[in-house]
Amino acid sequence: MNAPEASPNEETPQIHLRQFLPIFAAVFLPMFLAAVDQTLLATATPVIATELGGLRDTSWVAVAYLLAAAAVVPLYGWLGDRLGLARILRYSLSLFALGSLACGLAQSLPQLVAARVLQGLGGGGLMTLCQALIGELVPPRQRGRFQGYFAAVFTLASVSGPVLGGLVVSQYSWRWLFLANLPLAAIALWRLMVLPGVRSRDRIKGKVDGVGLIVFPILVACVIFWISSVGHRFTWDAPASAALVLVIVVGTRFLYRHEKRIPQPFLDLRLLAHPAIRAVMLSTLSFSSCMFALVFYLPIYLQLGLHSGAMKSGLLILPVTLGIVVGATLSGRALAMGVLPKWVPTTGLSISATALGLLAWLGAEPTLIAVLGSLSGMGFGSVMPSTQVIAQTVGGRDRLGVATSLASLSRSLGAALGTTIFGVLIFTLLPGVPHNAAPADFLLLPPLQVQHAFHIAFALMACTAAAGAFAASRAPAVRL
Repeated sequence: MNAPEASPNEETPQIHLRQFLPIFAAVFLPMFLAAVDQTLLATATPVIATELGGLRDTSWVAVAYLLAAAAVVPLYGWLGDRLGLARILRYSLSLFALGSLACGLAQSLPQLVAARVLQGLGGGGLMTLCQALIGELVPPRQRGRFQGYFAAVFTLASVSGPVLGGLVVSQYSWRWLFLANLPLAAIALWRLMVLPGVRSRDRIKGKVDGVGLIVFPILVACVIFWISSVGHRFTWDAPASAALVLVIVVGTRFLYRHEKRIPQPFLDLRLLAHPAIRAVMLSTLSFSSCMFALVFYLPIYLQLGLHSGAMKSGLLILPVTLGIVVGATLSGRALAMGVLPKWVPTTGLSISATALGLLAWLGAEPTLIAVLGSLSGMGFGSVMPSTQVIAQTVGGRDRLGVATSLASLSRSLGAALGTTIFGVLIFTLLPGVPHNAAPADFLLLPPLQVQHAFHIAFALMACTAAAGAFAASRAPAVRL
């Protein structure tokens, strides 16, 4: 076995929990806003459609934010490394607040979609820059522990989004889902202004990679849109699908050649060539595709395959989310105790793969589903803190933003891939149901047939998680 690689970071003194609290207070709110806004509108969409019209097109309210946010993630990392992470985070938060105000004031569905694009352009930097800022202010050995706290915050915020959205919509107007961001963003901006220990950065001289800054977000937007639309808005062999694939292939080849030619590229191909970064991206892609697909489709499996009620299926998803929180916390503790980071996602994804395999094999029993879902969640929870620490350690202090954004981009792409591919598989295995079928139509199918389709999907999730564990195990041993 090769000796562990030394961190390129300058070692900084250990910090105590009392010193970490100001950092937590500064980055907690931006991270919470970024996470909760991804799921906040899930229960509010019918109400929005009733007021603004266009129920068929309300999915664009979510898709517009996702496309805009995913497309600018690496841009924020690149800017943060050059102009200062805290400074760019303040700009990102201000743009997010401006977009939230525009959403709250929207008078038509097109206006709301345009405002969501603006909000996504700001929100794309919140999660990445917060995690990179932790890497700048916290020593490598302690990052796993504190990143675990934020992974737990991310999960709780994502899960509580639909609950908060339903509560606000039932008691007040859906506009408060956006307008409530304004005072929270103001508090977060104030905390960032007084955050101690932030390094000032000199502007890097040289020509700006304008081509990369423009082409890369367009390519990411095309990839996310194609993944989320193929098989739904258009067929796989439709002209629109072929045109998007052509743009992605040609654009990727052009961008790769361009980035190799220029002295200061937007995409640092040397960082992408590092085996640890490749392992991080592959394991993050695997974990996010399985986790988001499980969280999204497990309630559908419970309602359609086991005929559980909405409340019961909601309760049975809680062990998964609680397991994620426990896994994130335990993995942070393990990293703080000196465990090599590569073995944390390797072990976690192996546990998740085993639990998903048993879920596919052992049949459908609510108690068993709760136990296996909890184990799957624990395994998934171990990935975010450890992969972020590996990426930040390899990237070094001068490339914290870029390294963190690569992991964030892998997570976004994995989520889109997982929900799309597993959804296509499940509904392809249910013959005789029209494309625009209502949930009541699926309830008419034999339960065993529905269970069989979902069990095959769970087995594929298990294989995907196992592949992620293998990728993580092949990473070089990075020493914190």
